This record gives sequence, C-alpha cells and structure tokens, in this order.
Amino acid sequence: MRRKIGLLVAILLIASLCWYLLIKPYDYLVRFEVKALPGTINQTVKLWNNSLNGSRLVSQKNLGHFTYEMNHNDSIFTYEWDIEQINDSLSKVRVYVSNPANSIQNKLTIPFSDTPFKLRSDQTLKTTLKTLHEHLKRIKVSIVGESEIPDTYCLCVPMKDTQRNKADGMMKNYSFLSSMVLKNNLKFNGSPFVEITDWQIEKDSIHFNFCNPIIKTDSLPDIADVFYKQIKGRKALKAIYNGNYITSDRAWYALLNYADKNGIDVENKPFEIFNSNPSTGAGELNWEAEIYMPIK
Repeated sequence: MRRKIGLLVAILLIASLCWYLLIKPYDYLVRFEVKALPGTINQTVKLWNNSLNGSRLVSQKNLGHFTYEMNHNDSIFTYEWDIEQINDSLSKVRVYVSNPANSIQNKLTIPFSDTPFKLRSDQTLKTTLKTLHEHLKRIKVSIVGESEIPDTYCLCVPMKDTQRNKADGMMKNYSFLSSMVLKNNLKFNGSPFVEITDWQIEKDSIHFNFCNPIIKTDSLPDIADVFYKQIKGRKALKAIYNGNYITSDRAWYALLNYADKNGIDVENKPFEIFNSNPSTGAGELNWEAEIYMPIK
C-alpha cells in the first residue's frame, strides 16, 4: 500500500512538474488592484505602451483582456493583461508575463531568486502602475444622470481615427473650422463639440464629427470639406469630465458602467461638448467637458 501511495505521489509530482515547465502558459504572474474601471486602465496602459520603442499590441479580446509584446535588450517579453471589475471604483488586475525564448529557465529560477527577467518585469509594471496613478490624479469624472443632448445647428468636419488621436484631429481642425465660420460671416452659437457616429470599442476606432454650433440662416454658403447639420435634442446619460481632452473617453466608460448598473439601454455614440479653451493656460483639471451617452 505504501509503495502504491509513493508511486502515486511520484506520478503526481512528475505530472505537476511537466505542467509547470512545459504547459503552463506564463512564466511570472503579477497581481494588483487599481481604483479605476477596466476601460480607463485599458486606454492608459495602451497610451503608455504606445509611447515606447519596441512595444506593440498583439491582441485584444475585450477591454479587460489584451496582450502587449515589449523588446527588452533584444529579448521579447509578453505581457498578458487580465482586468476584472470589482465594483464602480475598483478593478483587480493580473498580468501574466512570459519570455518564450527562456521560459523553462525562468520557471526554474523565479521561485528561488530575483532573476533579471523577474526584476525587469517588476520594474516595467511598477512604471506602468505609477503612470496609471498619475493619470488618475489628473482627471475627474462626475456622473450627473439622465439629461438631454441639446438642440443645435452646426458646421462640421468629419473624421475617423483612434480614440487617443481624437484630440489631435480636433486641434488640427479647430482653426480651420473657426476660420470657415468667420470667413463666411457665420455666427458662433456655443462651444465646439464632438459627435461620435461609430465606436468600435474592441478596436479603439471611432468615426466622428467635430463641429462648431452656428446660428442657422436662410442662406448658407457652400463650403468645401465641411457640412452643415441639425443636431436634434434627445435623452441621454450625462457626465462632467475634468481633465485633458485627449482622455475624455474615460467618461465614456463611466457612463457605460452607470448604464449597465442601472439597467439603462444606451447607444454607444458619445457626444462631447467642450466648455473650456485649453489655450488659456488653465490647469487641466479646470478644463470641463459635458459628456453624453444617448439613451435608446
């Protein structure tokens, strides 16, 4: 009997060791919690990674699960992010790190020492987490609740890009759109805004109109590269966003979370009104935008 038990234990140990060394899909696991929604974490991590040389997005299943590859001294590290929302303000994060070229060596040495692989992984994720915390200090999202997108008539420029490049498109076209209003003797009638017409959440891709509200007249001139549009008021969920307009989409995720929590069916086409002019020099937390998510 003892011999059978010993043989069984040996088989289990060998099987466990084979799984650990040959089958286990990652070399090292890092866990932490962040006071942010998965969408905010997702976009902030991407923004930081995309600023680095030798870093690229490999895949994304959804907002809470995506993978990056990073080149560290000619060695490829894979960071697989798994983000689980715990409540309205907290997410649990697991990052599975691998170095396929040295996987067996990493698995053998990590439990017993601080290897270069482990130290490099820890440092990379500490820097990422620090960047995330600094970002969270520079933004504020306040949910207002049910409201209404206001009626307005406007002059617009159509664009398509990634979420993180939306503000670049706005800046490139702000002077052009304003000059078209002035050049054609049109009258401004409110703050500039963005109307998202298509949002592919899993691809971070958006189609949008950047618009200036104007007073509608009986005779409007034809202007190349722009178009006129009547925005009809409609019910929507509303939030106030304070921070750099590059990251105003953090309010989009907050509104989607609010809608899901309260059983409100919304259309994923955010509408943003920018009430502050960044060129005035005011601190980013003083920039204000009204963010709407239309209710179906």
